[in-house]
Amino acid sequence: MAYNPTAATIPNTAAYHTIIDGKQIQLYTLTNKAGMQVAVTNYGAYLVGAWVPDKAGDLTSVIVGFDTIEGLLKQECYYGAVVGRYANRIAKGKFTLDGTEYNLAINNGPNSLHGGKDNFSVKVWDAEQTDAQTMVLTLFSADMEEGYPGKLNVKVTYTLTDDNALTIAYQATTDKTTIINLTNHAYINLNGEGNGDILDHSLQINADGYTPINETMIPTGDIATVKDTPFDFTQPEKIGTRINHDNEQLKNANGYDHNFVLNQHSKEVHVATAIGDKTGIKMEVFTDQPGMQLYTANFTPGTNIIRGNAKDDRQTSFALETQHFPDSPNQPQFPSTVLKPGEVYNTFTTFKFSV
Repeated sequence: MAYNPTAATIPNTAAYHTIIDGKQIQLYTLTNKAGMQVAVTNYGAYLVGAWVPDKAGDLTSVIVGFDTIEGLLKQECYYGAVVGRYANRIAKGKFTLDGTEYNLAINNGPNSLHGGKDNFSVKVWDAEQTDAQTMVLTLFSADMEEGYPGKLNVKVTYTLTDDNALTIAYQATTDKTTIINLTNHAYINLNGEGNGDILDHSLQINADGYTPINETMIPTGDIATVKDTPFDFTQPEKIGTRINHDNEQLKNANGYDHNFVLNQHSKEVHVATAIGDKTGIKMEVFTDQPGMQLYTANFTPGTNIIRGNAKDDRQTSFALETQHFPDSPNQPQFPSTVLKPGEVYNTFTTFKFSV
């Protein structure tokens, strides 16, 4: 069935009303003066969708999501979820901290992915919409939940500004030394979800290096230059131009699923810019994190029915997951992800849309 992404609308609020773990699930809507709309649910702190004006002024659905809570619950690809305690992979589900070895849930080949099986994306968060443009969600993670030490208190704030920027701010504290690495796993198609593949999207990433991976998707520990490789997005390039090159790294991931080592990361300097070739919608990414995972939906099954009765076929969306590096707890040369009592984990990501 053909899908017109410019005709997409926010799901009916009632379609997300259900009870999970004895708690009420709801859908919340953020709106700004420019007409942009964002939908968030307290299940998994999911970013359910975002609707932004295209070059014709029509609202276009640019983040993949589901019309109903049932559709969201069936998928296993983290569509728009906040994932943690540790986003991305930890080798063999093990790490050592202060001389103690911790064992995590194995849920991705031989490794632990996105915090394990019972990760933050399947939790019911406490939620409060403080105004038309702000959503605050909080979660308590018990000591040794999924193998991670420390009682962790997490807060995620979604803020939509009038210049069509969506900021996701993360905050956390612990009572015991632990590790933490949070991100949002939104899948993006700037031509409109369900409107073909993303291979002709233009992408620029402000990164001269990336972390190569082995055949189980774990970083080798090296930081390799992107120069003269398919990973060079220092100048705007179509995502699909080199995605099928005869390259061992691309074969390991069946496409792009790699962490880029960002040259700069602050509120003032965008780390990435993507542009939809059909709509002209531009998305700039800002973050204070040292890395960003480019994932080109290489393993989406094509069986999930997303909004508008479209299917989540392979490479019909992409993710830019700001983060610390994968497997950092086992790679001492990588930036540390340790959080200690008395410290506050504070980080942000902003997606700014324009035409």
